[in-house]
Amino acid sequence: MPTDSANPIILYDGVCGLCNRLVQFVLRHDHRDWFRFAALQSNIARDILRQHDCNPDDLDTFYLVLDYQQSGERLLSRNDAAVEVLRQLGGRWKLLAALLSLFPRRVRDWRYNLIARNRYRIFGKYETCPLPNPKDRHKFLDTPTG
Repeated sequence: MPTDSANPIILYDGVCGLCNRLVQFVLRHDHRDWFRFAALQSNIARDILRQHDCNPDDLDTFYLVLDYQQSGERLLSRNDAAVEVLRQLGGRWKLLAALLSLFPRRVRDWRYNLIARNRYRIFGKYETCPLPNPKDRHKFLDTPTG
């Protein structure tokens, strides 16, 4: 499904309980209908990651694609992606993003990696990627490949 290149795309592990909670959080707070989503297991996510020389089989990373299919396309990962999502949600989330940005990258990355390593054990894992609510289906760009 095509997307407006202005819409940022969140790439997430479709079977991760934490990642799916993140997607639900963004859906609840994205009052501008701004974000689009693709599971890391989907063809579109795999293609984007290859274009940015990232391993599409590395499912422990959360990504945000900015300016999709434009000359200035950028791929943010991990904590940088999460902070940017909060910033773009606006309101109080923008303030939280600013506060999180105050921590040194080394500290933010250490915390992110600790959670990523333990996410299935703490938050659970689905057998397959959950299907989006019908009213939000237009925000999901591809169905997972497996």
